[in-house]
Amino acid sequence: MNEAKTGGSAPENALPRVEFSSFILSLYSSGLVQLGTVEDPSTGKKTKNLEIAKHTIDMIAMLQNKTSGNLTRDEENLLAALLSELRMAYVAAKA
Repeated sequence: MNEAKTGGSAPENALPRVEFSSFILSLYSSGLVQLGTVEDPSTGKKTKNLEIAKHTIDMIAMLQNKTSGNLTRDEENLLAALLSELRMAYVAAKA
């Protein structure tokens, strides 16, 4: 709809395309914030919430299970790698 108003080009502040990989990366980023690995963009501070982090990890694992056989090889690899990284970061944060 915006393309018609701007002569076919996307506005500067346009949101990225909705794709599975960008969705998973968004969940991954949230997990890193919840684990206290990176700063919360809204506060600029690092805080841990391991309960919420575990919930995010469980959601990503559920998505991996529910989408099995329906993703491209690249999407499957990305999902597995990000889930593995979050799980390892969770164990480290819990120690």
